[in-house]
Amino acid sequence: MAAEAGAPTPADIYRARARIAGRVARTPLLSSPRLARACGADSVSLKLEMLQPSGAFKLRGATHALLALAPETRARGVVTASTGNHGRALAWAARAEGVACTVCLSALVPANKVAAVRELGAEVVLAGDDQDAAVAEALRLAETRGLGYIPPFDHPDVIAGQGTLGLELLEDAPDLDTLLVPLSGGGLLAGVALAVKAVKPDVHVVGISPQRGAAMIESLRAGRPVEVAEETTLADSLGGGIGLDNRYSFALVRALADTVVQVSEAEIAAAMRELHRHERLVTEGAAAVGAALLARGEVPGGGRRAVVLVTGNNVDMDRFTRLICERD
Repeated sequence: MAAEAGAPTPADIYRARARIAGRVARTPLLSSPRLARACGADSVSLKLEMLQPSGAFKLRGATHALLALAPETRARGVVTASTGNHGRALAWAARAEGVACTVCLSALVPANKVAAVRELGAEVVLAGDDQDAAVAEALRLAETRGLGYIPPFDHPDVIAGQGTLGLELLEDAPDLDTLLVPLSGGGLLAGVALAVKAVKPDVHVVGISPQRGAAMIESLRAGRPVEVAEETTLADSLGGGIGLDNRYSFALVRALADTVVQVSEAEIAAAMRELHRHERLVTEGAAAVGAALLARGEVPGGGRRAVVLVTGNNVDMDRFTRLICERD
């Protein structure tokens, strides 16, 4: 399956960076000698996207897609479906621009993420038992209310916005040879890999999903988008399907991901604990999957200089506190 006409290009990512300048944070890299020792690499750096104002990388794509809309569309308001972080990001960006925002969330979205979206002034619509149901409701509202629909991942402007993260990596970690990316709908991996491989085509890109409900990985195995039952997981931000009518992210992930891997719930929990104990980071499960993979003791592809995307910190703090107090 080739990417459709209109798929994002590296040039689109550079344009996206100019468009969102001043509206998102340039996040730092944190060296982790502990993880480097664990996997035998020369260096491991953590890209701290959890320091975005909305608490996750999603602010990049949501802001860019919102600003790319025609002014008359923005004036009517926007709607999306989300597993939590995209909805929060769009609500943040919409509030900053004075745009009305509606976010459709399924019953699987944690209560803290639902509350965070509401606190940003967005209208929350609870729709169905999984992400597919939330998407269906968002599309219905877009049609009936005339709202601009901004998907969580499968859209050129969203992918280009996420790709701005890759441009920062090229500047701040020019010697990287391995990039570890949480993988769900694929918008993040597609954008970041598109930016990085345009300059450094030999960088080994690793997509990492939980063992539960890994829709993109199952679709890659099948050679086409397939439905996968959404399951409860610590990495709740990586839940949901990729859409049977996926137009962009599936083809880009298939072309750009060199390795895809799944990690267990126990590995995710252990990585969250270790990132807190040693790097003093509060991470949600989805943000810890890269560290979970390196804890197995090697870098996929044999790389020596790895960068791990630590994508968000929107975790229920009561649950997080209980988790980090548990013994491995």
